[in-house]
Amino acid sequence: MPSALITGITGQDGSYLAEWLLSQGYQVVGMMRRSSTTNVGRIEHLLDDMIVLQGDLQDQGSLLSLLEEHKPTEVYNLAAQSFVPTSWNQPALTGDVTALGVTRILEAIRFVNPKIRFYQASSSEMFGKVMEVPQKESTPFYPRSPYGVAKVYGHWITVNYRESFNLFATSGILFNHESPRRGLEFVTRKITDAVAKIKLEKQKELRLGNLDAQRDWGFAGDYVRAMWLMLQQDQPDNYVIGTGETHSVREFCEIAFAHVGLDYKEYVVVDERFYRPAEVDLLISDPSKARAQLKWEPQVSFKELVTMMVDSDLARQQKLG
Repeated sequence: MPSALITGITGQDGSYLAEWLLSQGYQVVGMMRRSSTTNVGRIEHLLDDMIVLQGDLQDQGSLLSLLEEHKPTEVYNLAAQSFVPTSWNQPALTGDVTALGVTRILEAIRFVNPKIRFYQASSSEMFGKVMEVPQKESTPFYPRSPYGVAKVYGHWITVNYRESFNLFATSGILFNHESPRRGLEFVTRKITDAVAKIKLEKQKELRLGNLDAQRDWGFAGDYVRAMWLMLQQDQPDNYVIGTGETHSVREFCEIAFAHVGLDYKEYVVVDERFYRPAEVDLLISDPSKARAQLKWEPQVSFKELVTMMVDSDLARQQKLG
């Protein structure tokens, strides 16, 4: 039976990846940080089918112990301080977890079992102030946030360990991927949650930053399949994962509000407090390498993604009463 360790198991991607790996017959071990309040909402339905243990990317010892005890054949590093605005407020913490955390887990793999296959969750935020459109594996990085900078480090240390120590270390450069399990602090979920509340007359307006910022948005459930496919290849490599389409925050609002019969213009207020110190205006992927080599295609369209998220938040808010 193949086995996998997933760091960041309680996050959006961790929950979808765990579901996928369990469906493929894996033994799944999830790693989560110790905290006074345990948040396992996204994986509650999976707890009987997998093991969830405490560990931390800031603690080398806990990583070594997990690998030695559970002997995974694959490690998926999804843990990070992943909220871009927070990276401006806590840049040193973001660097320690999102950047140096990758080195710690690679070092643990190198010492415990160099045959473990490793996946690093890289990010389209590494492209930042884009050097070319669309962005592919060879596009130069120009990160525009402490989070993006930390992810660049994580990406290059993964490549470095692959080339220096012959590890099967793969980097997936994923563009924005959303779902009903996305955190409420992210703009997409902030929008769909507000749409539900406004429709149910629990909220009167929605305040957002730059409505013209454009992103390549896909469904997280599709993207975790790409992570898995990367580790099934004969050779490790870097892959850009995205839809190849770009949509603005404004368009996201338009579809979300229209889905419940409302006009976003009547409810959305632009608030400069939500502008980033250094904005990333246009991210769009060229996923042709992944499509050719991994035979991967996204299944959920942009409109289906938006309406799926609105329907989920509507049901949740109705249940709350």
